[in-house]
Amino acid sequence: MAEPIAPITLPPATNPSQEGEWLQATLHQWLDEQFIPEAVNRDIAHRAAQVFVRQRMEGENDLGSLVMAILTEMQAFDFSQSFFGEFAVANAVSDLLLDSLGIDRCCGAS
Repeated sequence: MAEPIAPITLPPATNPSQEGEWLQATLHQWLDEQFIPEAVNRDIAHRAAQVFVRQRMEGENDLGSLVMAILTEMQAFDFSQSFFGEFAVANAVSDLLLDSLGIDRCCGAS
């Protein structure tokens, strides 16, 4: 039987606002590079970063919980002007955070 994947925990937040700025800029760049740059990408990245910062300020360090919070809250976002949806955004945030931690997204190994 396969072993369960261990949870991934981010280091405790020392500067959530700075983390949010990084996430917003990095996610915005990722969104623009995936299809075509669109004005709505800035709004998507801003909203996802707001959720992330709030969660981090509340002490959330578990990557899975952070991604679920972004997914849940992005469901209320109007994606009608975008190629993306809440699942793509939440998955992108997860990938960007894993990359920043040096964790291989393919196999969960450092």
